[in-house]
Amino acid sequence: MDLGQLAQLRTPAGSAALAAATEVAGGDPLAAAAALRSAGLPADLAAAALTQAELRRRAVGKFGPAAATMFFTRAGLEQATRQVVARRRAERVRTSGVCALADLGCGIGADALAAAQAGIRVYGVEADPLTAATAAANAEATGLAERFTVEHRDATTFDLSRVDGVFCDPARRASGRRIFDPNAYSPPWDFVLSLTERVPRTVVKVAPGLDHALIPPGAEAEWVSVNGDLVEAALWCGEFATVTRRATVLREEPPTDTAGRNGSATRRTRVHELTSSRVAEAPVGPVRRYVYDPDPAVVRAHLVAELADALDATLADPTIAYLYADAPTPTPFARCLEITDVLPFSLKRLRALLRERRVGRVEIRKRGSALEPEKLRRDLRLSGDQPASLVLTRVDGAPTVLVCRPARCL
Repeated sequence: MDLGQLAQLRTPAGSAALAAATEVAGGDPLAAAAALRSAGLPADLAAAALTQAELRRRAVGKFGPAAATMFFTRAGLEQATRQVVARRRAERVRTSGVCALADLGCGIGADALAAAQAGIRVYGVEADPLTAATAAANAEATGLAERFTVEHRDATTFDLSRVDGVFCDPARRASGRRIFDPNAYSPPWDFVLSLTERVPRTVVKVAPGLDHALIPPGAEAEWVSVNGDLVEAALWCGEFATVTRRATVLREEPPTDTAGRNGSATRRTRVHELTSSRVAEAPVGPVRRYVYDPDPAVVRAHLVAELADALDATLADPTIAYLYADAPTPTPFARCLEITDVLPFSLKRLRALLRERRVGRVEIRKRGSALEPEKLRRDLRLSGDQPASLVLTRVDGAPTVLVCRPARCL
C-alpha cells in the first residue's frame, strides 16, 4: 500500500471496496480478486482492498474487534504492540499523572490509541510518511482524532516541552532485517537514553532479548508475556520506576457470553506481577517430585530465585531455570508437572518406557538440551493412546529426561 491507495481506501468508494473485500478475503486470492473485478472495481483498488482485508483479519489477534475498522501496513502490524499490553501500559501511565504524552515512533498507533482511550492527550511522531498517515487514519477510524494527532517528522526534533511524559518505541528493523546494535536504532540509543534525563516520566519499549547491561541506572526493566508467550520488554525511567525488575504475566480468559458494545464477546485479562530490587540466586538441590517451568517473563527478568522462594523450590542445575519442589503450589508464574520417572537420556530406554506406558502423544519441553523436539518425537515412534510430558534438561551436568504428567491439584 502507498499513500495514494490509503487515501483511496478512506473514500466512500474505498469503504465499499473494503466491505466487498472482507466478504471474499481468506480464501483463494485469485478467485477473490476476480470476484471484485467482476463487481466493477478497478484492479488497483481491488488489490488494495483485498490486502487491507487480509491484514485486518490477521490483526484481530492483536487488536480484537477494533481491527475491523483500522488500517494497517504489513510491517506496522508485525511490529505493533498487542492491544492487551498497550492498554495495561496506558493505564499505568495515566495513573502516574501524565496528561500529555509524546509517542516517539508511534508506528500505526497501537500504543497511542490505548493512551488516548485512557484519556491522555497524545502527540504521535513518525518518520515514515505512509506509517504516519496510517496512524492518523486509525485515530480517525477509532474516534480518537481529538486526543491523538500525528506529526510526520524526525522524533529527535519534537518539542518535548509540550508534554509531561514520553513513550518511545525505537525502530529495530531496517529493510525488513532485525537490528541488533542499539546505536543503529531509529531514533538512536543515545537519543533514547537522553530522554530519560530530559523528561521525568519516560517509558521505552525494547526487544525482550535486551542485554541487561543496556538498562539505564535507576530504571525499572519489565518483561511482559501474554498467555505464556514473551512479547516485549519496557524500561520505565525516572518517576515511573518503582522496582528494579518486573515480570508481568497476562492471561487472557476465554470469551464470556456477555457481548461488548460492538456485539462481540468480551475477554477478561488477568494481570500477575513478580518484582524485585535485589540480586539473588536460587538454592540448588536434587530433583524432587514436581517440576516447575517458569514463565519466560520470569526467566528474562532474572526473577527465578524469587519464584523459587515463593514455591519453596530449588534448582537441580544452577544454569537451568527448572524449579523442583516436594508439593505443588498454584502459581500463575510457572507450569507445574508431576514427575513420574527420571532417566539419564537414552533414546532406547525412553522409547521402551513410553511403549510400556502406552504413550502415544507427548508434549516436549526443554532447557539445556541440544535435542530437537520434533526429531525426538519421530524417533520415539509413539503408538499408544496415553499422553505424557517430557522435560529434556541437565542434572549435575548430565543429559536427563523427566517423564511427567499434569499436577493434579493445579
